[in-house]
Parts: sequence; C-alpha cells; structure tokens
Amino acid sequence: MSEVNDTRPKGPAHTQAKVVIPDDYSMVSLLGSRDELLRVIEGAFRADIHVRGNEITVTGSPEESGAVVRLFEELVELVRGGTPLTVDAVERSIAMLRMTSERPAEVLSLDILSSRGRTIRPKTVNQKRYVDAIDKHTIVFGIGPAGTGKTYLAMAKAVKALQNKDVNRIILTRPAVEAGERLGFLPGTLYEKIDPYLRPLYDALHDMVDPESIPRLMAAGTIEVAPLAYMRGRTLNDAFIILDEAQNTSPEQMKMFLTRLGFGSKIVVTGDVTQIDLPGGQQSGLKVVQEILEGIQDIHFSRLSSADVVRHRLVSDIVDAYGRYDASQQRQSEPRAIKGAKRPRGQ
Repeated sequence: MSEVNDTRPKGPAHTQAKVVIPDDYSMVSLLGSRDELLRVIEGAFRADIHVRGNEITVTGSPEESGAVVRLFEELVELVRGGTPLTVDAVERSIAMLRMTSERPAEVLSLDILSSRGRTIRPKTVNQKRYVDAIDKHTIVFGIGPAGTGKTYLAMAKAVKALQNKDVNRIILTRPAVEAGERLGFLPGTLYEKIDPYLRPLYDALHDMVDPESIPRLMAAGTIEVAPLAYMRGRTLNDAFIILDEAQNTSPEQMKMFLTRLGFGSKIVVTGDVTQIDLPGGQQSGLKVVQEILEGIQDIHFSRLSSADVVRHRLVSDIVDAYGRYDASQQRQSEPRAIKGAKRPRGQ
C-alpha cells in the first residue's frame, strides 16, 4: 500500500502530502515511459507534483492535494490488479474522482470477458452500472449515443453467459430499416439484402469469439443473428437476447419483441433515441416503451451520455455539438409556432 503523510502548511491554505509507492512497483508503469501519464495528472490539478525515486510529493490546497493522493492510490490499485495504465485510463480516473463517489480501481478493473488476448472492461461509471444492471435484471434497456459501448458490452455479457452455461444460446437481432432504399430493389438473395443491417453485430461477435467457430455455432443454432421480423411468433427460452438499434422499432414491434421472453432468458435492448431512421415521422418504440415500462420490477433503464463515449475523443465533442444544435433549433421553432397560431374570435 502507498503511504500518505501530511506535513506542515507550505503557504496560505496549502499543504504538502507524500505518496510512497511500494518498491516492487515500476514507476514507469505508473507515470508512463516518458512521464506522459504524469503530465496528464499535472495538467488536471492545481498542485505541484514532484517525483523522486519512489516518493511523490504533492503541494497545493488541501482539496487538490487530497485528490492527487487519492488518484495515485487508485492508479496503484489498478496496476496491482494487472490493468495497464494509459492516458485514457488516467483521464477517466480523474473524471470519476472529480464527479462521482465511485472508485476508479473498481470500475476500470471489472473484467467482463477475456477473449483472444484482450480483456473487455467498462471504462466509465455509467458503463459499470449498465453491466451491473444486466447481472441483476431480466430486461435491461441501454439508451445513449453512438460509441458508449451499449451493444459491445451487452455482447460481451452474452458471450460470458454462454461460456458459463447460464444460457444455451445467444440471439442477436436488429430492425432492418430501409434507410433510403427499399430492400426489394437491392440485388441478391434475402440474406444478402439484410446482411448490411446485421454486419455491425457480426463485427462485435468476431472480437469476442474465435471467428473459425462462429459458422459452427451458427449452424448449431447456438448463435443466431437475424432481423427483428424473424422473432415474431417465437418463445425464446434459455437465451441471451440482444435487440440493437431499437430506436428504429415501431411501438408494435417493441411489444412483439419483449413478449418473446421465455423462461431462463435475459433481454438487453440498446438504442439511441437521437438517431431515429423511421419513415414519415413514425413513433419510435424505444421512446414509447420508456413511458410504458418505467418502474416495473426487474426491468431497468440504463442511460448513457456523451461522457461515456469510448471512441475517439472527438466523438464525444461531436455528440455534444449536435445536442446543442438540436436544442437551439427547437427553441427557434417554438416562437414561430406560437406566432403563427390563430387567435380566437373576439380577442
């Protein structure tokens, strides 16, 4: 364990704290090969951080010094658990300490699935809560923007459940929304026509399951990837079922899908209500279902935001920019609607 020693004040409202890193820990793994991780920490706090040997001295306000000390303690725990430290991991740890009471070491070290030489873990507090909810509830809705790991984490939980023999099969489905083109006019067989809609599910699956075994598992029915329409009339027992892109379901399709639930099964529904591709202003089943099922026991809604985006940093900025633009467009349209309304006679 690291040791923390607070000494006498070093100026107005400033204190000094010392973190002693155990001798069996590599300072390179903690600070970066060229101190790139240390620079991230220095840029995030208003404190002076001095490293000498395995001792880190922090001088600053009690709040900032304490935060830096807690951060290094969490980073040591991550290294102890075998989690490699990256700039992204350090930045996310800092954000967690600033904004939540969750411990970064508990969030970032939660192993969901180890496959093909890599380990899949949540990277934000909301992602961990989402994963925990999948463990605790029969039906979970993961709602949030692109890049927040909604489908990827659900897929990892499904593969893990199959490996543990908690379920006998995995069923992955999506609505085949005709985004600008009618399926009937596309070339090829029905399978070739719907394959582009299902391709993202195959891509995630290939990250987690030996690609050579996927055809065998699909031939045996252990893994099924199919359009949502193929779910009608079925009862799905002992299965982990994922409905992706659920914002493109109609309310009737959503009801049809949810009532496929059989014994020993789990359902995860994922979608982004800001990216609805339904034609003619049709209602989204994902929007409606929140009003209908919110508060029902054993059904959980996990909501993720741009802060949970785990793609390139710019993706989070893009999501926020579009959110601001949509909000401004809505504000501008409201006065026009009021101004154009007819006044009742006699006023």
